[in-house]
This record gives sequence, structure tokens and C-alpha cells, in this order.
Amino acid sequence: MKFDLSKYATVEERLRAFWSDELSNDARIVTINHSKDEKSFIIETRLYLSAGDQAADLPKVTGWASEANTDSFALERCETSSIGRCLANWLWTGQKKLDGTPRPSRSEMEKVARLDSWLEQAASISSIEGLRDLYAQAKANNASKQVLDGLKLYAKRFADSQTSGVGGGLPNSEISG
Repeated sequence: MKFDLSKYATVEERLRAFWSDELSNDARIVTINHSKDEKSFIIETRLYLSAGDQAADLPKVTGWASEANTDSFALERCETSSIGRCLANWLWTGQKKLDGTPRPSRSEMEKVARLDSWLEQAASISSIEGLRDLYAQAKANNASKQVLDGLKLYAKRFADSQTSGVGGGLPNSEISG
């Protein structure tokens, strides 16, 4: 899937638009880390329009995001996506934003691009362990069933070629034949 990232607002642009609105003079944006382990991150963002709303824990909207822990910036990307989703939930009704730009943020669409590249990445990996790691990352990033099945098939063929036809499965792994 090809798309033009320039048509998507960044979270920074959304934040600027939000803070310039009169309704946000007393607002608060609060992020909460709900991650259960270090393999992936889950962040919730809550938007309160006043101190009273926050004191009563009555957010006007929330936004959630998840991100596999694949590099040293995964947590930051997850928090940014969560903030972007929260602001999108505040600024949009349905799929149409008030200023006509698409609802997903640029960071969300960049994540889509990463998902589309899983199979391309598999072709450059030369070990079963590397393919297992890639499969785990793809699954943590909610890759489609088609992508996960493609990675399984690629791993099975790779294993078959390494074992000269003996075996063919990948024991102790979700990737199996």
C-alpha cells in the first residue's frame, strides 16, 4: 500500500492546533504507561479540559497505542501515537476532521508502512533465529494474518533448505511448518 505521508498531520501539528484553541486554556494531557513487560509498550492518553475534570478523573477523550519494543525509541513512538489518537478522538467526528485532513496521524501511517515491509525484511534474514525474532516483532505490531502466514511459510522453506529435507518444522517456536 502506497500513501503520501505529507497528507497526514504530525502529532506536533495536532498539539499546536489543540493548544491554540480557546477550549484548551486549562486543559491537561496525561499519559499512562500500561505496559506489562519490556517486549511491547501500551500507552493511554487522557485529555482533561480543566483541573476539575482531572481531579474527578473525567477525561473528555482517551487515546491508546501499542508498539513493539524493537529499538530505543519505541516507547517514545508509542506515547506520541497515543497522544495523536487522543487528539484525533477530540477533534474528529467519525472519519472526517474539521479541516479535511485524514484522521490517522503521520506516525500511525508510518507504522502501516513498517507492517507492509515485514516480508521484504524476511528476505534479508539468513537464520531461523532472525526469522523468529522478525515474526515476534510482526505479531507484536499486529501484522495481518496474511503477513504472519507469509513469514511462517518463508521460515518453513528456509528451515527445509537448511536441513536438506529432514524435519522441516521449527521446534520451540510459533513459526512452525
